Amino acid sequence: MAFQIGSSLLDACVLSVLAREDTYGYRLTQQVRSVVDVSESTLYPVLRRLQKDNAVEPYDVPYQGRNRRYYRLTDRGEQLARDYQNEWVNFKSRIDRILLQQTIPASTKSAESGKDGFNDEQA
Repeated sequence: MAFQIGSSLLDACVLSVLAREDTYGYRLTQQVRSVVDVSESTLYPVLRRLQKDNAVEPYDVPYQGRNRRYYRLTDRGEQLARDYQNEWVNFKSRIDRILLQQTIPASTKSAESGKDGFNDEQA
């Protein structure tokens, strides 16, 4: 993969998976790994950090004589997931304008400073 994945994007991915359903660590790892090249050892610290930030909470479910640790979003985690999703839409559209050489509508150009349609806040 050509692009580095930062901690904020990993947080957003984990929160988005958990926004769909509670799940256990291994399954969560497999879902994130299906779209982002990360190791299992990378995602467990993300879960611990999100737990420390009160965004996720673990609970145990008996499975084949053992407990399986599941994770669910807290109210704070649900809000963070929505915030990350909104930020992603905005970020992606700005990056698309550069990488995919998309044109910027005339109404947007006049509202933004500079010939390229970007101002300092967007860069």
